Amino acid sequence: MQARLRWVSPLFVAWLLWLSPVNATTQKVQAKKASPRYAGVASWYGVHHAGRKMANGQRFDPKKLTAACWYFPLGTELRVVNVTNGKSVQVTVTDRGPGLDLHRVIDLSEAAAKQLDYIDAGLTHVFLMPIPSARAESVEPTDGLIEPLSAADSHESAGPMMAAQVSLR
Repeated sequence: MQARLRWVSPLFVAWLLWLSPVNATTQKVQAKKASPRYAGVASWYGVHHAGRKMANGQRFDPKKLTAACWYFPLGTELRVVNVTNGKSVQVTVTDRGPGLDLHRVIDLSEAAAKQLDYIDAGLTHVFLMPIPSARAESVEPTDGLIEPLSAADSHESAGPMMAAQVSLR
């Protein structure tokens, strides 16, 4: 069974890469919107880390769909696909890890590992893709900023208190 999975996993990743568009104009458009994708080994962490503070300042809950990853910013939504069985889950990056010396791309919470069906194995091969956030795209960089008034406008609309403060300077 393990021998079969050893050659099926690379074939699945190759198939995912083969599905990418071939048209040159489509590739140019995608180059502007390209998002990093990673394939590698995932591990999971559970109850023994429950209640510990994560990099985003919150406490870890193994029942939530969260992940620890160095390759994406905190708060990034990721689609994680288990290459060995094809199951996928959407998680939020809330922590940093795993240790870079472990040669893993992501640590998933226990709930996410259960959905990907690799709790007993402990490790599995995964494919990571960021999910674009509707919130990040809809916010303009100028939202919430107040346009400064010119000096002449500020004296006229300031009223008597502001005029007295301005004259004291």
